[in-house]
Order: sequence, then structure tokens, then C-alpha cells
Amino acid sequence: MKYVDEFRNPEKAEALQKAITKLSRQIDKHLKIMEVCGGHTHSIFKYGIEEILTDNIELIHGPGCPVCVMPKGRIDDAIALCQNPNIIFTTFGDAMRVPGSQTSLLQAKAQGADIRMVYSPLDSLKIAKENPNKEIVFFGLGFETTAPSTAFTILRAAAENITNFSMFCNHVLVIPALQALLDNPDLEVDGFVGPGHVSMVIGTKSYQFISQSYHKPIVISGFEPLDIFQSIWMLLKQIVEKRCQVENQYNRLVEPAGNKNAIAAMNQVFVVREFEWRGLGEIPNSGFKIREQYAQFDAEVKFIIPNQKITDPKACQCGEILKGVLKPWQCKVFGTACTPENPIGVCMVSSEGACAAYYKYGRLSTMAKRDKLGVYPEPLSV
Repeated sequence: MKYVDEFRNPEKAEALQKAITKLSRQIDKHLKIMEVCGGHTHSIFKYGIEEILTDNIELIHGPGCPVCVMPKGRIDDAIALCQNPNIIFTTFGDAMRVPGSQTSLLQAKAQGADIRMVYSPLDSLKIAKENPNKEIVFFGLGFETTAPSTAFTILRAAAENITNFSMFCNHVLVIPALQALLDNPDLEVDGFVGPGHVSMVIGTKSYQFISQSYHKPIVISGFEPLDIFQSIWMLLKQIVEKRCQVENQYNRLVEPAGNKNAIAAMNQVFVVREFEWRGLGEIPNSGFKIREQYAQFDAEVKFIIPNQKITDPKACQCGEILKGVLKPWQCKVFGTACTPENPIGVCMVSSEGACAAYYKYGRLSTMAKRDKLGVYPEPLSV
């Protein structure tokens, strides 16, 4: 298929793999490279990229899955909204099976709550027009990738005076999360494969603090196998040449200044606030809140929400996995008590979660790694 096969060419992949191997032999240390985005994690396992890297290159999986970083308390708040018989709750499908403290949105739907999956927040506006006697609440979540569509939807609702529509806003920001990771003394990382989709919105300039203040290289990457191979090669080249810069491999879509119209819409509708991240805790200025000017579209203003803090089960180690401290196969419940059919943690249930990627694509390879490292997690019933 044109414009896809070009980024999956075996000969080019082999050439890049050889170039990576050549560079890695010039580095006399074990390298840890974090791919921030969950989409990269799945591509890495789908195409077997990690398997053919040299032994001194280790890929660490970061908190780039928006569903995975959502704390249980916010899921419980969403379910509490669903219990209101006057509310039709709309959401993207990947949030349906995320476990709260007692249940999930999918289970709440099975129990009678009016919960509908949509492909766009604009679909929620259509439902609001079709159901004028009901309150429509959209579950707004995701990084800066999806926040612009949420902002534009609120602007459309204001322009059309749709008064029975509101948003439960849970959008989070990647830059404060990366800074929190870099401030974590437990994290050892030598470079970053930066998120391509987020960078299409915010551009590349936002990442300069990583190279300037923390002296780590970062390469913004696309999602095809050759994109990721080239990004790893670019990172190694920086390390060999003792450089720390923000480089853009995904320049066919990412501009230095990002998408100015999307940024303007977000700034018009949202204001930053402190937000709780699963595994990372409260991070200042890491989430979006709807501005007072548009409070009539803020579900947290229109409705009573419990807003409780809920801790994860002790058996679940999603927090450590999201911080890059542990690999999924090092979790004691991975693949035993916790599977995609019966997920305990969000890293297994989400389509972008690191545990789901390991389970779907990397199970056999992780067994080999366990043999090599002598790590055999005991099955744990929950």
C-alpha cells in the first residue's frame, strides 16, 4: 500500500539495524531509552523491534497511555455520573473496560446505566440535540492529541447554545509528566523517543527543557517500524557525539511550533490545574480544567461528584510500570491473575497499555528474558 510499505521496507530496516549496532558498539554502557507513547510500545512489539536491538540497549515504556494514567477515583466519579437517571454518558471505547474501585463503565452499562460509545465528542453534541430532555456528559480524556477536539466541541456547543451538554474533563499534559519522571531519582534513562501525535499539536519547542535542563536527548518519532528504528539511531548518534538536542524524525507531520489553531482553541477553553496521575501522584499544572467562562459545559460544576482518592490494589504494579521502574513481566500478576480478559490494572486493559502490548506481542520473548535474568514471578491470586 502506497505511503505505508515505504515505512516497512525490510531492506531499509536491516540497514538501520546494522547502523544501530555499529553505533551501540561505540558506547561502553547499558543504555535505557524510554518511548513515551503507548502507540510506540505496541509498534515496538508488533514489529519485533526490541528483539533485534543489541543487548546494551533497553527500551523502557513510559506513561504515554492516557487511559492508563487515569486514577481509579476519576473512573469512580465517571461511574457516579452514570448513576444519574437523567444523564446519558458518552465516552470513547477504550475507557469502557477500565476498572474503578468496584466496577467499570462497561459493567455499569450492563446494569442499566445509559452509557454510549462515540468516535468523537461531536457525536455527543448530536445526541444532545436528539435528547433535549436529557443531560449529555462526555468523558473527555487524553493528552494534547485529543484535547483540541474537546475544546472545539465546547466552542460549538456555546455557539449553538446547546445547554444540555457538558464535559467531564480529564485531559492531561505530557510536558509536566516528563518533568516529574525526570525528577524521579528511581528512573534511569539515557534518552527519549518522543510522542508523535502529541507533538503534532504542541510542536517540538516544548521539549527543549529536556535537553537544556536535564541533558537528555529526545527524538520525536513516527509510529511505523522504520520511524522507530531511525529515531533510535538518531538518539544513539547524539549519545556517541555527546550531544543533547531535540530532534524531529516525524517532520512529515510535526512542525516546531505545532498546530497553532489547536493550541489557540485549548487556551481559549481550558486552564491548567493540578491533576492526579496513576503511579505518579499529584503533578502541578499537568491537567486541563474548563475555564469559568464555559462553566455551563463543565460536569464537575453542574453535578455533584464524589471526587474521592482511591488507591490501587497491592497486587497491581501499574504505577511502577508507568514510571518505567518495572517492566510488565516483572509484575507478579502479569499473565496469571491479570490478563486482557480479566484486567486488574489499566496497563492491561487499555489498547495502548504496556502490559497489553507485552501480553499480545511479547509473551514468548519475555519468558526468555525471565530465563536469562532468573526472574520468575510467583502467580498471585487476587
